[in-house]
Amino acid sequence: MSGEWLVVALLGVAGWLWWDALQKRELAMHAVRAACARAGVQLLDETVALRRWLPRRDENQQLRLYREFAFEYTLSGDDRLPGRARLLGARVLGIELIEPA
Repeated sequence: MSGEWLVVALLGVAGWLWWDALQKRELAMHAVRAACARAGVQLLDETVALRRWLPRRDENQQLRLYREFAFEYTLSGDDRLPGRARLLGARVLGIELIEPA
């Protein structure tokens, strides 16, 4: 009987992590769209991809999940430039549009 509860608990945790990941991806996507609009560049593929996922502490020393998302944008339509969105918990730490040197 206790093995069944363990499986149910693990499935519950996995489901929560999946749902939370979708929510944070949408938050990153919204922030990236806004940053691209402000910079006057075009977001390519209309997507972000999770690159890094680590536990970190916030300014109140509470444990949060740090997520780093990658995306691509273009200045002229002929190039693909990388960008990065950083989140700590539900807070957007920053959006970086990495321009060529």
